[in-house]
Amino acid sequence: MEDNPLPSFIKSGIYQLNSTAVFIDPVRLLNRSYTRFRVSPSTYYSRFFDSTNSTQSPKASEDSRKRKRKQKKKNKVQSLNERERIADRRHQEVKPFLLKAHEALLEATDILKVLRNLRNDGCVVRECKELSKESSELSLMELGGVWQAPMYEIVLNYYHDDKTFQNEGFPLAHSIEQRVTPVFNNLVANEGNNDMEAELFNHKYIIPKRSCFYMSDLQQIDSLIPADSDCGFNLIVIDPPWENGSARQKVRYPTLPNRYFLSLPVKELCHTSGALLALWVTNREKLRDFVENDLFPKWGVTYAASFYWLKVKANGILTGELDLFHHRPYECLLLGYCKGKVGLSYALELPLLKRILFFTSPCLLQDTHSGKLTRMNPIPDNRVFISVPGDYSRKPPIGELLLDYVPGPMPARCVELFAREMIAGWTSWGNEPLHFQDSRYFVSKTTEN
Repeated sequence: MEDNPLPSFIKSGIYQLNSTAVFIDPVRLLNRSYTRFRVSPSTYYSRFFDSTNSTQSPKASEDSRKRKRKQKKKNKVQSLNERERIADRRHQEVKPFLLKAHEALLEATDILKVLRNLRNDGCVVRECKELSKESSELSLMELGGVWQAPMYEIVLNYYHDDKTFQNEGFPLAHSIEQRVTPVFNNLVANEGNNDMEAELFNHKYIIPKRSCFYMSDLQQIDSLIPADSDCGFNLIVIDPPWENGSARQKVRYPTLPNRYFLSLPVKELCHTSGALLALWVTNREKLRDFVENDLFPKWGVTYAASFYWLKVKANGILTGELDLFHHRPYECLLLGYCKGKVGLSYALELPLLKRILFFTSPCLLQDTHSGKLTRMNPIPDNRVFISVPGDYSRKPPIGELLLDYVPGPMPARCVELFAREMIAGWTSWGNEPLHFQDSRYFVSKTTEN
């Protein structure tokens, strides 16, 4: 670990707390995808920045929470069914790792000071300006569900800097090239090294540099399958809209029955050398059972490790009671390997003990096409990453935390399924990958003084 990791955090958005835990600032991570625009901290951190709680010390707040927890235990003794007992055993196993990570955060006084100001961080007022005053968002799911959807087009505005005239590194003039292309059932790409603006029905969207999206429903996902597996993906992140009572109550987004996810063409999306798959799951034991016994086998994925996203408020305390059964302040990211045509195929067919050694030791994989050796680092289990949550159901960008464990060629070919935002270097698929690309979530850099 660095002696002073704060300067590195300011640039990267990642703060190493100890060997198994990191604190991340999603806004800083996301802003590495943009050149002319910035994700607005005030709109990203729309929750958990209550002024009364943010000024309260973590210790005082934790003492209050402990008293409430003891009172709850006195008032109610809950009997658990078999599935709940299994879920509780899982929780008790990971709990020491979560507590150790949270303790490391509370001891990192330098990052706690930064944490309290995250909502006002990132842009000096005179250097940034709001992009949109729109109070309503365009419903991309509704738009994609009408019969006219294949005819809808998006306008892409490519900005080219005039390098002839510059002021302190900032171009004084821009030339704009426009391109119009279908927005649904079509791969829309920004292949340039600058972000760009896009327009759809008088709404503006910000597209990161070197990124693309494919907006469609589940029936059209096969169009994302590459013609050649050498052009497949070796990092696949999936955040399915699992059936969830809370999601239904909040009416935030429609969910799908679990059986629908069995049809995802994970094997076909994989690179020739295989892929690391990261799957977001809830803490429900019924879902974990479905993933382990039905979903992963159907996808051809072998489980490798679990990472955990621990959620905190602006003052560093947890967003909820750690032992509260149905509303725990963490989510799980299941990691597994999907075998490609070469590389991982032999490893996944090894006896169990040898397979464990393979996935927990540094190894070299040979690409039978190029003959080049690709190093794949051992993947740790029970790693914890901590952050202040953004909007409801918005996951932090964790791709960079996974790159060391990705098989195959570098730079990695990355895809997110059921994506609701975009990242530089990634392909985003879903029925609303532009949701958090709406200009209302961004500010624009300006040279005005």
